[in-house]
Amino acid sequence: MQKPIILIVEDEDHIARVVKSSLEDAGYEVYRAPGLAEGRIEAATRSPQLIILDLGLPDGDGTDLIRTVRSYSNAPVIILSARSGDEAKVEALDLGADDFIAKPFSMTELLARVRAHLRRATTISTTNPSTQFSFGDVTCDLAHGIVTKNASEVHLTKLEFRLLSVLIAGRGRVLTHRQLLADVWGAAYVEHPHYLRLYMARLRQKLEDNPAAPKYFMTETGIGYRLKA
Repeated sequence: MQKPIILIVEDEDHIARVVKSSLEDAGYEVYRAPGLAEGRIEAATRSPQLIILDLGLPDGDGTDLIRTVRSYSNAPVIILSARSGDEAKVEALDLGADDFIAKPFSMTELLARVRAHLRRATTISTTNPSTQFSFGDVTCDLAHGIVTKNASEVHLTKLEFRLLSVLIAGRGRVLTHRQLLADVWGAAYVEHPHYLRLYMARLRQKLEDNPAAPKYFMTETGIGYRLKA
């Protein structure tokens, strides 16, 4: 059985060595790029199943690699960065990163998140979702990641689409804050409800006729959210 390929894009030699060694001990095939330019080449030629990326690279910003990778791949991207503020996290997640771990970090936690994201990616790739789902004047093609409103395509970020997909899967039911955070962002984010509020507001802004008085994305006060369909 072929080992999952993981690419580390990290400038700091010590961190890169420790992460690479730990991942190899865990059974992964691991490659390392020390900068943005080499990271682009390695990502394109190795076709990794997962990328671990530092934002502070010597020849550019790691967010540029996220943009490049997302133009052709849905491989999970875990950010490993000294930038710990919410602004940096939201920017990286909006661009298509799947997770954000601030330095200093626990190797045990990083390995757990790697396993979780690879497991989720495998589940998505082997699942054949319903082709379309509609509510109001919104149509969602879950298989191809296309959302339209009034027959015009609406751009959703990767996390916005993932949140919408989870709400559709549980349509009509109340999904708790913790459940949504775990399903969309991962178990490490269940204590960060502000991410959920931010992304729910964005879905309403893009898909509701009147975001201030939503008809479909309903708030269940103190509990969670429900897609009324």
